[in-house]
Amino acid sequence: MVHREKQFTSDTIGVDMACNSDEASQDNGAIRPNQSFGRGIVKDFKQTIGIHWKAEMTNFNFKTIAVSFFLFFAAVAPAITFGAVYGKVTHNYIGAVEMIAATAWCGIFYALFGGMPIMINGGTGPVLAFAGVLYKLSKSLDVPFLTFNAWVGLWVALYMFIAAFFDLNKLMKYATRFTDEVFALLISAIFIIDSLGSPFSPVGVYHYFVESHKSHDNFIDDEDYSYIATALLSLILTLGTTGMAFRLRSIKFSPFCCNSGVRSSITDFAVTASILFFTVLDKVVFKEVQTETLNVPDSFAPTFNCCTASCESFFPDDCPELDEAFGRRPWVVDLFELNGKNWVPIIAALPAILAFILVFLDDGITWHLINHSSHKLKHGEAYNYDTLIIGFMIAVNSMLGLPWLVAATVRSLNHLHALGKKNALGKFVSVQETRLTNLLVHSLVLASIFALTVIKLIPVPVLYGVFLFMGVASLGTNQFWGRVTMFFMQPTKHPLEPYTEHVKTGQMHKYTCIQLLLFLILYFVKSIKPIAIAFPIIIAACIPIRLYLLPKIFSKEELIMLDGEDSVINEWKTLNGHIGKDKSACVC
Repeated sequence: MVHREKQFTSDTIGVDMACNSDEASQDNGAIRPNQSFGRGIVKDFKQTIGIHWKAEMTNFNFKTIAVSFFLFFAAVAPAITFGAVYGKVTHNYIGAVEMIAATAWCGIFYALFGGMPIMINGGTGPVLAFAGVLYKLSKSLDVPFLTFNAWVGLWVALYMFIAAFFDLNKLMKYATRFTDEVFALLISAIFIIDSLGSPFSPVGVYHYFVESHKSHDNFIDDEDYSYIATALLSLILTLGTTGMAFRLRSIKFSPFCCNSGVRSSITDFAVTASILFFTVLDKVVFKEVQTETLNVPDSFAPTFNCCTASCESFFPDDCPELDEAFGRRPWVVDLFELNGKNWVPIIAALPAILAFILVFLDDGITWHLINHSSHKLKHGEAYNYDTLIIGFMIAVNSMLGLPWLVAATVRSLNHLHALGKKNALGKFVSVQETRLTNLLVHSLVLASIFALTVIKLIPVPVLYGVFLFMGVASLGTNQFWGRVTMFFMQPTKHPLEPYTEHVKTGQMHKYTCIQLLLFLILYFVKSIKPIAIAFPIIIAACIPIRLYLLPKIFSKEELIMLDGEDSVINEWKTLNGHIGKDKSACVC
């Protein structure tokens, strides 16, 4: 076996690590007095909104329209499906209407006032699981769920404000590529697996081939209905949507079509065109084959239909003897409907601590991924300011009985990739940093509230195809995934990368196996509902594993090649090429 390995000296590495240690102490969590007591919020506001807001609100172009339509479908479908699951775990106190409303107003508000407009807010599995825990806890305490949920949410908002004012986000600076890659691959895998067929829930195109799948129940009395025909067409729609989107996207660097402008336009509208084409194919060419559609609400009103004026029971499930409901629950939650248990607002502070950890880590890791240096973003970070904004949105949603929204990782990364300009190798050259796409996406979500019957026309298998595209597309820039594929390659055919040139193949595979183990643990924890709320805590555990365990297994130079930023690797290469020269030349 031929191994490409370059020799280097410990002195060189020592100088390099010393320099990088100083830099890390400044950037990755050392106490920064000038950031404390709200100064970080002011600094974030000035360097993002204060400088770039006008430019981000006026840089409209053709790409803006294309990306907005793509992200609209990527936002509204999860809003409806997440809302349906919320209805099940909260006994319909929160449902699809509430999720759509929260997605719309939070997205518009964040597009106008958020500090990092590349981020897309949405529902996530761990936060959904926590809502189910709160519902069960409210029943055990014998207090109304929405009241208890509101108090917990207000405490979470308070903790978010404290975190913002005291710059707790500096802790996220300890996260390195090691943690980012595991988290990014996990989210990509969730989208891919849930599109094709989840082993933990009846979600994905595979489950259409199961006769007992719930999507077949509506046609049980139809003699002409064939679940196999539906399953086969669903498979064609899913894979066709994904394949067409990739094919159209690849035209940008092909010699076909008239000119580069036309090719760029086709690339920008690749996903939207795929959705429209296969929706028409389903409704026109195969109109006699029934495929699953989104289960959208009939009207825009609170999901909970009250049996009586007290609004403690749900119509018609809890009162089948009644012919009609008393009415919908009010939009604004009564904070003092406590059943005489006036201590509940204080007790709510305890579960709010865990909820805060969930929200804080989900947001922080996603922001860290988005702002990676390889993405070439120029408009600055706003960790503390955005923590304040998210806290405010959680407080409002809690008061209105709406779900809490956090940074939606895959949607945010696809937003970033869609706005990015890349070279033929898939590397970022620049990104159109704009607020307009976020604003237009969620304005369309708001408009969809009044056109839910139109949204219902899009087959669910087509949306599975969109999610499959999003998951696969996000794999391309993940070095962890690249190293996983190297398990199946001849070592002498490994691509030329710092970790293949300067790290022994066995050590590289050992590092990948550690990441793979953490990835599998995270996937199973996320998928098992009773323990899903521990998901971000395990993500956070990746940070001390990297800081304290990996240095005992790998040398400093190996960790530079496997986990270092491009600038650190380039600096090492420069120093290694000048052995014997003045080592104090390192600028830290």
